[in-house]
Amino acid sequence: MNYPQELIDEVKKRSAGMRLEGINSGSGPKHPRLMIIGEAPGRNEIVNNIPFSGDAGKELNKSLAQIGLTRDDVYITSAVRSRPYAIKKVFSKRENKEVTKYPNRKPTKKEVLAHAPFLDYEIDYAQPKLIVALGNTGLERLLGPGHKISKEHGKVIENTPFYGSIHKKMVMFGQNKNTRSFLNIIQLLFFTIAN
Repeated sequence: MNYPQELIDEVKKRSAGMRLEGINSGSGPKHPRLMIIGEAPGRNEIVNNIPFSGDAGKELNKSLAQIGLTRDDVYITSAVRSRPYAIKKVFSKRENKEVTKYPNRKPTKKEVLAHAPFLDYEIDYAQPKLIVALGNTGLERLLGPGHKISKEHGKVIENTPFYGSIHKKMVMFGQNKNTRSFLNIIQLLFFTIAN
């Protein structure tokens, strides 16, 4: 995805002063069967500019394969397109001194709103048949505050092909009943949309 320069400038202006690094574009075809919306890119994604390319991405690829899809079949993005980071001072035993670390963190509501134009642009561009939110950040960005994955999981929202799913880290920890449910419901929704 190549964003128009005026869109990039707008988001940079809206997010000025926030602890965010880089811009990781969403990726995928126009008119995909599925659009996946995560929380925000991590360090790996900023370095290689590939959405969901860390450990969660490996699990996502396995999950997609189980329902007959590849990354080329879906549009993958997130509610925030820059990496939110924290600043932490920790003692390094290896270096025998205090060092500064910049770990990933959950984006704030202000950061999600600052990046809203990117997601709106991507949804308008891709025009997916089905949108899956992986976690509360993506779900609340689409449906507003107060919506929780724990309450919306498995529901088609307001007669639209939108589906609230589990957070990507739950998928990352193996095949549990929530992961299996996620895959089964996505398959059912694809069948419904196709027919």
